[in-house]
Amino acid sequence: MYEVEVKVPADLAAVRDRLEAVGAQSRGSVVQVDTYYDAPHREFTETDEALRIRSERPDRGSADTRITYKGPLVDDESKTREEVETAVGDHEQTDAILTNLGFKAAATVRKERERFALEGYTVTLDSVDDVGEYVEVETDVEDESDLEAARAGAYDVLERLELEPDDQLRTSYLGLLLGSE
Repeated sequence: MYEVEVKVPADLAAVRDRLEAVGAQSRGSVVQVDTYYDAPHREFTETDEALRIRSERPDRGSADTRITYKGPLVDDESKTREEVETAVGDHEQTDAILTNLGFKAAATVRKERERFALEGYTVTLDSVDDVGEYVEVETDVEDESDLEAARAGAYDVLERLELEPDDQLRTSYLGLLLGSE
């Protein structure tokens, strides 16, 4: 599966108003805590990969923990990459497994996210600790041949929200956080 994602810095209050005006449907809010790991056998910063444990607590309901591998970016136009993710039972136990295998926790990114659905895309308003405010527009596609159309659709959603696709950042929140230190 491929995650097609476009991220731009934005004033979240203004975007929230625009989302309401275009009829986007709220999907609730969550707090996410992502712990990223360095591998003992290769440098993820050099290979443009990522391994993380994400703990997510929604505004309603129980917490969810997942482990995710993100492959290198597959194009120069967006943050599109292969993504493999599965649920795990416990953040601390998963951390212990990775640590015992030689992986080292590199950094933690905490963000408050509001999610909206619009025209088959998820629009996320992110307030990221020590990094800033961003809007992400994303969707998943199974086949690489669908990437270009999905990216064009994400750009259209940004433009409907009066945001400029050319302002997109291809750097992850982890990269932004580490770059701000």
